[in-house]
Amino acid sequence: MTSTIDLLTGLHRRVFGFLERLGDSWLLGFIARFSFAAVLWVYFLNSAKTKVGEGFLGFFSVSPGAYYQIALPAVNAAGGDVDAVAFFPWGLIVIMGTYAEFILPLLIVIGLFSRLAALGMIGFIAVQTYVDITVHKIGAESIGAWFDRFPDSVIADQRLLWIVPLTVVILKGPGLLSVDALLTRYSSGKTHALPA
Repeated sequence: MTSTIDLLTGLHRRVFGFLERLGDSWLLGFIARFSFAAVLWVYFLNSAKTKVGEGFLGFFSVSPGAYYQIALPAVNAAGGDVDAVAFFPWGLIVIMGTYAEFILPLLIVIGLFSRLAALGMIGFIAVQTYVDITVHKIGAESIGAWFDRFPDSVIADQRLLWIVPLTVVILKGPGLLSVDALLTRYSSGKTHALPA
């Protein structure tokens, strides 16, 4: 009986050890980035588009809607006049938040500065969640709770799942199928090619 258990344990260790070694260097980061791209990239892209003007040149101007979405208390304090909102800190926060929503997801998807972009995205999601709950007053039914029998709350459940692939990218990197990996291979090859 012991030899059968040892045989099964050894087989388990060899098979899953091989799979872990095979996928550890490239697969986890790739799966995390693919999941983020498949589920969240279009969401953040469409959300970011609501914060800029129309057309190509509109990309370079932040729309009044961005102020209402990100800095509603400042807009209300200014009597609803977006132009009267102080640049520092509110205007700066709106501009940074708007373009971060375009840039950070793109960096994650292509795998460039992936770990920093994923860390920035987690911070973005935390701020987004705070604004949704405190400023936009999302109700308790949408916020939900962890460890309950309902796995579909918009805030508690979904955003926790958003953070999981980002955490994988932070801890494991973007994987070999990324711009980061290409740059690392290029810089390693270039360093070796230099004369001593």
